[in-house]
Amino acid sequence: MSNNLSDVSGSDKPQKLLDQVRSRLRLKHYSIRTEDAYTGWIRRFILFHDKRHPDTMGKVEIEAFLSDLAVNRNVSASTQNQALASLLFLYKEVLGIDLPWLDEVTRAKKPSRLPTVLTRDEVQRLLAQIADPEMSLIVGLLYGAGMRLLEVLRLRVKDVELARGEILVRDGKGGKDRVTMLPGRLAEQLRARIAWRRIMHESDLAIGKGEVWMPDALAAKYPNHARVFGWQYLFPASGFSIDPRSGAERRHHLDEKRVQRAVAAAAKKAGIVKQVSPHTLRHSFATHLLESGYDIRTVQELLGHSDVSTTMIYTHVLNRGGRGVISPLDR
Repeated sequence: MSNNLSDVSGSDKPQKLLDQVRSRLRLKHYSIRTEDAYTGWIRRFILFHDKRHPDTMGKVEIEAFLSDLAVNRNVSASTQNQALASLLFLYKEVLGIDLPWLDEVTRAKKPSRLPTVLTRDEVQRLLAQIADPEMSLIVGLLYGAGMRLLEVLRLRVKDVELARGEILVRDGKGGKDRVTMLPGRLAEQLRARIAWRRIMHESDLAIGKGEVWMPDALAAKYPNHARVFGWQYLFPASGFSIDPRSGAERRHHLDEKRVQRAVAAAAKKAGIVKQVSPHTLRHSFATHLLESGYDIRTVQELLGHSDVSTTMIYTHVLNRGGRGVISPLDR
C-alpha cells in the first residue's frame, strides 16, 4: 500500500494523524519495524471504516475491525493482537482516549503447536552445508548461543566477551538485556571477525563515514559514540544505506533475509525434510540443553524468557517419546 495517504481521505488530516503516530512512537523509542507495523494497521482500520477519522470512532468500530480479521480474513492470534496493540496505542497515546475493555471482539484462536527441533546429527549436517564463513558463524551463534536471528545481526563488537566466554544480548525481546554463553568452538572465528571488522571500520572512517545507528537515548547522551569501534555491528551490511528516520547514511547490519535463505538452502542440501528456519536452531539449542540435564531455570535465563512456562514447551519435544514415557514394547 502506498505511503501517501491521499487515498485515505480527501483532506490531509489522516496524513497528519499518521505523522503524530510516528512522532509518538519515536518519542517512546519504539523500533522502526513496530512503527511500520502500527501505522499500517491504523491505515487499514481507517480504510475498513470508509476513511472515517479515528476520533469519530471507538469501541464498536474497533471490535468490528478486529472481529473481521479473525472471522473473514482468518488471521493468526498474534496478527490480531498486533492490530489491537496498534489501535490501543493510537487511541491512548495519540488521541488521548481510554477505551473500555474490548470484551466483545471475536479473538483469533491461538493454535497450540510444538516447535520444530532438529536432532544433533541434523544440526551438524546443516552446519556442514554452509560454506560461507560469515553465514557459518551466524548459524553457529543461533544454535550454540540460543540467540534470535536479529539478536545475532544486531550484535555490537563491545558485547562479545572473549575473555569471559560470554555474549551480552542487548535490548532483546521485550527490551531486556541478558547474558548467554560464547561457544568455545567459535572463539577464534569471533576473534578473527572482530579484527576484520576493525579494518573495515578504519576504512569507513578514512572516507568520512563509520557512523552506526545508536539507540535514541544513547545517541543524545553520547553523540560521538556512533563512530566508536565497540559500537559497530559485528555483522555489517556490505554497503551503506540511508536511515529512513534521520536521513543519515550509515552501514547497517546484515539483512536477515540472507541468513534465512542460507539456512533453508543448507537444510535442503543436508536432506532434512523438516521445515527449518533460523529460529529452529534456537529451539534445538534449548531442547538439547534440557536433554543434557541442565535445569529448566538455567535454560530460561539463557533464552531470556520472562516466564518459565514459555520454556516448558521444550520439555514436550525432548527425545524421549511421548511425555518421557518408555513404550511397553521397549521394556
